[in-house]
Amino acid sequence: MNFSFKPKLKSVLELKTYISEYPGFPAPGIIFRDINPLLRDYYFDTLYFMKESISEEKWQDIDFIAGIESRGFILASGLAALTNKGFVPIRKLGKLPGKVVSEKYNLEYGRDQLEMSPGKGNVLLVDDVLATGGTLAAGCSLCEQTNHNIVDILVLINLTRLNSFSWNNKSPISLINYDY
Repeated sequence: MNFSFKPKLKSVLELKTYISEYPGFPAPGIIFRDINPLLRDYYFDTLYFMKESISEEKWQDIDFIAGIESRGFILASGLAALTNKGFVPIRKLGKLPGKVVSEKYNLEYGRDQLEMSPGKGNVLLVDDVLATGGTLAAGCSLCEQTNHNIVDILVLINLTRLNSFSWNNKSPISLINYDY
C-alpha cells in the first residue's frame, strides 16, 4: 500500500494555533496543553509533520513505534500505520498481560508507574508532552530493560522551561516548544 498525503497546514508552526490552554488544570500552577482540538481537525497533518521530523535514514533503522499511554498511543499508533511499522505500547500499571517490566516515575503533580512487555528491535519512542521528563525517562528505561534500542525520541510538545531532558545523549525531537 502506498500512502500519499499532503497536509492542509502549510507549516508545523500552524499546529500550535490548534492547541488549547487550561490554566490550573489538573492542579494549580499548571497550564494544561490540550491537543484534542489539534487531533480533531488536523490529525493527519500532525502525523505528517511528526514523520517528516525524522530523517529517512533513521526511518530505515526503526522497526517499531513505542507509544506511552495514553495520548502517546494516539500519535505512535498513527505513525506506525503511516510508516508501516509495528506499534509497541507502554502502559500504566496492570494494563498489559503476561510478563512485563515495570518502572515507577514522578509526574509534575504526582507519581505513577509504567509497564512494557519484553521484546527486541529498534524503536522510535513517542509521547505527546514532555514536561519534567519523568514519564519519558521511564519510557526510555523500559525500552532498554525490554531489549528495545531507542533510535530516536519524538514528542509533539516540549515544555522547555521544565526540563533539559536527554537520554544517552539523545535529546528528543519536538514539533512545538513552549517556554512555560
